Amino acid sequence: MLRKIIKGLKNPKLFMLYILRFKIFQLIPDDIFLKIKFKLVTGEKLNLKHPKTYNEKLQWLKLHDRKPEYKKLVDKYEVRKYISETIGGEYLIPMIGTWTKFEDIDFDALPNQFVLKVTHDSGGLVICKDKSKLDIEEAKRKINKSLKRNYFYRGREWPYKNLEPRIICEHFLNDEDNIELKDYRFFCFDGKPKFIGVDFNITDKTKTRRNLYDLEWNLLEGQISYPNELSKKIKPPSELSRMINLSKVLSKGIPHVRVDFYNINEKIYFGEMTFYHQSGHGIIQPKELDYLMGEWISQP
Repeated sequence: MLRKIIKGLKNPKLFMLYILRFKIFQLIPDDIFLKIKFKLVTGEKLNLKHPKTYNEKLQWLKLHDRKPEYKKLVDKYEVRKYISETIGGEYLIPMIGTWTKFEDIDFDALPNQFVLKVTHDSGGLVICKDKSKLDIEEAKRKINKSLKRNYFYRGREWPYKNLEPRIICEHFLNDEDNIELKDYRFFCFDGKPKFIGVDFNITDKTKTRRNLYDLEWNLLEGQISYPNELSKKIKPPSELSRMINLSKVLSKGIPHVRVDFYNINEKIYFGEMTFYHQSGHGIIQPKELDYLMGEWISQP
């Protein structure tokens, strides 16, 4: 019955607003939900039987590539053990503490600068550059909202389903030029990094830019969601070669994963592992790049 109702609806945006309002979206089968949201966000029809593009294959992987170990790799607390065992604990951002409730955090005991992260979702983040100016009530509101959220239901990204909600505090990192961090994102396909996305001006999303580079640090003209800035001269990170090798190790045996690093004062820090870049709804230009990236994904 539900499938017939959904099929009869001609306005996916109106339908999505309806199901979110009445919280019945959790009852919708994953494949149907993904088709509706894909149409709503990208304006395109999702082909799950014969996916061709990068975005389509990410939706297919959500449904069919469900290895239990992925859950540990997206959990910001559990992944630390995996990183220590796989490439070494020296690549981890130093952790200050972990809690299950915001009220348990002793802010007096924290350093002047730190980062709070919710471990089970994406976006639950508070960056503190000066503790005397931190709005603790606003931080509490943001963190508690994230703690209550099951991130799985936003885009049916299977590894996030029913993770244990926790808060961790990590050291605040600053770039060597004393401005905000550059995020080096290695797009890997079964152990083979193909290109690197570098995000900058990431605090203000209206100003965020994303340049794409090949593994020899040649600037590529393609775009993924954020505009590129071809006039921006970004030097290759000092530890580029080692980051490439580390991304190979971490992505081995995985059809696709994005491995993120920071490179500060010749030291590498692990950021995160992301299986579904922008939940498979990124705007990829030119379209040929979307198809090329899709070719790199082998469906297990």
